Amino acid sequence: MMRCTLALCVFCAGALLAQRGPGAPTAPAAAEPTPVPPENSSVTEHELTLDGKALHYAATAGTLLIDDEEEKPYGSIFYVAYTLAGVSDPRTRPVTFLYNGGPGSASVPLHMASVGPMRVVTASPAASGPAPYQLIPNQYSLLDKSDLVFVDAPGTGFSRPVGRATIRNFAGTDQDVQAFLKFIERYIGVNHRWNSPKFLFGESYGTTRSAALVDALESDGVAINGVVLMSTILNYFTLAPGSDAVFIGNLPTYAAIAEHYEKVQHKGKDLAAFLNEVRAFARGPYAEALAQGHNLPAPQVDAIAAKLAGYTGLSQQFLKEANLRVSPVRFRKELMRDQRMILGRYDARFEGTDTDAAGENPGYDPSGTGVSGAFVTAFHDYLDRELKYTSKETYFPHGPNVNQMWDHTHRPPATGGAGGGQAAAPPLRDAYVAGDLADAMRKDPNLKVFSVNGLFDLATPFFITEFDLSHMELEPKLRQNIEFAYYPSGHMIYLNVDALKQLKTDLATFYAKAAPGAR
Repeated sequence: MMRCTLALCVFCAGALLAQRGPGAPTAPAAAEPTPVPPENSSVTEHELTLDGKALHYAATAGTLLIDDEEEKPYGSIFYVAYTLAGVSDPRTRPVTFLYNGGPGSASVPLHMASVGPMRVVTASPAASGPAPYQLIPNQYSLLDKSDLVFVDAPGTGFSRPVGRATIRNFAGTDQDVQAFLKFIERYIGVNHRWNSPKFLFGESYGTTRSAALVDALESDGVAINGVVLMSTILNYFTLAPGSDAVFIGNLPTYAAIAEHYEKVQHKGKDLAAFLNEVRAFARGPYAEALAQGHNLPAPQVDAIAAKLAGYTGLSQQFLKEANLRVSPVRFRKELMRDQRMILGRYDARFEGTDTDAAGENPGYDPSGTGVSGAFVTAFHDYLDRELKYTSKETYFPHGPNVNQMWDHTHRPPATGGAGGGQAAAPPLRDAYVAGDLADAMRKDPNLKVFSVNGLFDLATPFFITEFDLSHMELEPKLRQNIEFAYYPSGHMIYLNVDALKQLKTDLATFYAKAAPGAR
């Protein structure tokens, strides 16, 4: 029987971890080989009505084996695929691969709450409480536009290292990309989908994966039509200690949250105009002030503090005592301190109470604890009752020690080969993958990218995403292939059902552009 021993840990893009260097898929080896299980699957038939039209589809829950460089199985990957029935020509039917982040998280939240055919009802932004939970047909599913394949990363869900592999063969930026590349190629081969339009849909660290994965797939001859980046992190250098980039990048998000709680006034401007004003201040006077460090003259400190107070709802005195640099943790504690409330990190619409109102840091994240039980419980019940899939393995919503072992070093694509020759491999660096995405877009000028952002997301702030995507040095024609959308929600945009409704509309438009003629 399935069992879950860990609470769901939702996709945080955390601080940089220790560097270990990339490992090849065949090493290190386990002391005793893990038996290679057979591939298995459970196929069930279902129906979903969208916009008055009945969609008949198959749900396949199962595993596929992926091979290492010696063509020996080294991973068993669990997935759930939803495929529309009655499609005579798969070349007209897109297939989308979806996954969450962590690193080390299974695809449960995307699967249970976003664009799949079923959706668990939560009380967001209030805590959802204990079972029973209600699972309903998802009126905002993407199934009418694409087949959907939800994939659990190795070491999460039911996905496991097998043979002589260990979790270290997968716990790293480049190792993870290779595993997903192998899975996607295996899936489209087994299911005869090589000539179908293909999309990648990642959330949080899943966007880091997608940016590198699309380039790896393109290099392997697997062309991708579109990439959906939800709640994006493409550059871990932003999080480096001593950098002011994180404070500059967070400011528009602070302003959006403060406006949501009516802590600021924007003098007749609508929200978009207000946030544009904050963006301009962040990249201009605020960045220039922080660049002076402790040498910023006192009158300028006062002036900047006054502007920040007007944008963030925090007091000038607090801002000055914080040296004009407020971390997301302190912002979550400070903004609603007068009401003895703390805010969520993944979604600041979520509120909670703390041990006391005098502390510096929140004791927990209300936006994580408020939904994890609903996702995990509903998924297990759904897998058992509807998808008829059972396993002797433990289902890990978040893989044990995967994040702690993660090797963030990454070798970016080679560029600038002299005389048309192959360029030397660039040096390793911590996960910066915007360059991989740019490489894929240059080599395939038809590739489309859709960046979707929650305004109240303190884990992956939208202004930092804008910065990273605008620094890929693309030519003007290619820049038009990147689109942005913003929603009054957090990291998991779909937790706001109104935002989910708009997201579905926006995705339908994006798919029509990226795969014209598909259905």
